[in-house]
Amino acid sequence: MASANNVTELIITGLFQDPEVQRACFVLFLPVYLATVVGNGIIVLTVNISKSLCSPMYFFLGYLSLVEICYSSTVVPKFITDLLAKVKTISLKGCLAQIFFFHFFGVTEILLLAVMAYDRYVAICKPLYYTAIMSRPVCHRLVVGSWMGGFFHSIIQIFITIPLPFCGPNVIDHYFCDLHPLFKIACTDTFVVGVIMFVNSGLFSVFSFLFLVSSYIVILSSLRNRSAEGRRKALSTCASHITVVILFFGPAIFLYLRPASTYTEDKLVAVFYTVITPMLNPIIYTLRNAEVKNAIRKLWGRKVNSRMG
Repeated sequence: MASANNVTELIITGLFQDPEVQRACFVLFLPVYLATVVGNGIIVLTVNISKSLCSPMYFFLGYLSLVEICYSSTVVPKFITDLLAKVKTISLKGCLAQIFFFHFFGVTEILLLAVMAYDRYVAICKPLYYTAIMSRPVCHRLVVGSWMGGFFHSIIQIFITIPLPFCGPNVIDHYFCDLHPLFKIACTDTFVVGVIMFVNSGLFSVFSFLFLVSSYIVILSSLRNRSAEGRRKALSTCASHITVVILFFGPAIFLYLRPASTYTEDKLVAVFYTVITPMLNPIIYTLRNAEVKNAIRKLWGRKVNSRMG
């Protein structure tokens, strides 16, 4: 089947066709991407350097922020540069590579969010056993497991895509390479691969979301026996996690739960979860977490003072 490929380069239609609108989007999205890298980068550095953020929750938060940088960087830099290009192209191999890394980091983030929910469950529902259960070796294994889960998920996506023949047309109606728009230009019936993708992406997202929601319902229901101060602190932490889960899973479920044969790409929804959400995560976690805010102030304030001195 692979020998039937006549297409080696793909044309991407982009988000908008109007050159003025594209330039306006460039001015808007470039600072958003820079804020994503800087904001998440500050969290990664702060968690790794600050001695006050040594608990498993911040260990996982550091890796989540690292994944956010990688996840956004698979799509946004090319998307931004394409806004200034008259013709937006990508090689077929480059397209497959973008799909692989986009899904790799996306699923790794989902699994890290599940790990963070488990961490909060143990901390709030089994506080006496927290240190024993969430030991540093266990935390490392959970992070490695998240990366491995993302890898195997993406390998499946690529294995079902590589055999597809692409003999023309070569125009992808999107602003980056993803499975749905790529399936549309394949020179064969993609119903079966669409079903596989539906299970591998859509149902996986739904079940992960239901698991996370169930976890937080159990956590919140257990707070009834806590003191007012304990409830306030736990609610503040869980609220940040729940907000990030909703922002991430809402668009993902909307886009991937539908079969490819009846799919109409909503580019604006895709912009939300590829460009906007990665920028919001560090804001959400720092605004509602005094420990992170204080650690950032101490760390970066100390660096500024040392330079001035």
